[in-house]
Amino acid sequence: MATLVRAATDADIEAITAIYAAEVRDFVNTYEYDAPDAAEMLRRMHAILAGGYPYLVAELEGQVAGYAYASSFRSRIGYRFTVENSVYVAAGWQGRGIGSTLLQCLIAECEARGFRQMVAVIGEASNAASIRLHERHGFRHIGTFPGIGLKQGRWLDTVFMQRPLGPDATAPAG
Repeated sequence: MATLVRAATDADIEAITAIYAAEVRDFVNTYEYDAPDAAEMLRRMHAILAGGYPYLVAELEGQVAGYAYASSFRSRIGYRFTVENSVYVAAGWQGRGIGSTLLQCLIAECEARGFRQMVAVIGEASNAASIRLHERHGFRHIGTFPGIGLKQGRWLDTVFMQRPLGPDATAPAG
């Protein structure tokens, strides 16, 4: 069965909240300690959408199997053409190409909206699956901040990866 990627809606927030809660609780891919409730996740989604960024879900077999969004990389005006991506796949759905499909669609959405650079901030340098996913989609390793985050009693590295968006992403500003 094919994966359907579409814009996220308020009706998806329970599934999105559950996916993210598992990431917060069970892994170190996000350095958040307490899983936000559905109301907070909805507030975050609305803020991202209000900023003109895409927020997508992947449906497979009638279920939300993952989600992805782009958001502001930094708040300063000079960074307004650079986005940071986030991609999450529900437990039990990994390894089926859902993350890849979501990232591909997110890249296309960001290009269509005129963004010029995408940054991946990957929690924990040992997250080989996320690093490989981003490499397959044209990201290159920019740097690693050693021991910058603390979670589950461990100091964790953070990996930065980047890729241009669109054919003129490296052209001088006009």
